[in-house]
Parts: sequence; structure tokens; C-alpha cells
Amino acid sequence: QVQLVESGGGLVQAGGSLRLSCAAPRSDFSIRDMGWYRQAPGKQRELVASIASGGTATYLEFVKGRFTISRDNAQKKVYLQMTTLKPEDTAVYYCKVVGIPYWGQGTQVAVSS
Repeated sequence: QVQLVESGGGLVQAGGSLRLSCAAPRSDFSIRDMGWYRQAPGKQRELVASIASGGTATYLEFVKGRFTISRDNAQKKVYLQMTTLKPEDTAVYYCKVVGIPYWGQGTQVAVSS
């Protein structure tokens, strides 16, 4: 099973920014849709943003205008640029290959008010 390795999380103040990275060294990375999910304490995991193989991005309504998903097919990485962070964004963030039931370890994002 090819690993998914998320990084870039941390503790920031409300209004701050973070950039999450996910390494997905799959041979088929360039043709796979990728997603960023998050799971807050006591809540279900939810899809935050996804990016198709062709680059089309979709977002959870709550993060539209604040988060940007992107991908680098040569590096086999997907990114999530998060700006204007809110305490409600506090969660463990995971990347995932759409359609593949495998999760990485995630990266913790904590936003203080």
C-alpha cells in the first residue's frame, strides 16, 4: 500500500494561515482525483476540498474563499492553502486518493481564538 504523508499542520491564531502538504507517491497520481478531509473532535470526517486529475477544484461551502487546493503531478503532491483560519477549522486534516479506502496519519491543525 502506497503511503500518504500529510504535513504542515500546527497551532495558529485565528486569522492566520497554514499550508498543508500531502505526498502521495503513486505511479498513477496524475490521473487520480485527490481530496483533503478533516475530522474535528466528536465529529464525523468531512470532505473539505477535492481536486480532479485535470485540476478542477471543489470546496466545502464553509471554506470557500479561504482555502485553496492545488496539486503538483511531477512531485506527486497535493496542497491545501488555508487562510483566514477560524477556531472552527481545528481538526486533524487528511489527504486521500478519491475512491481508494486508505487514510494516512493526518496532520493536526489547531486554531486559537
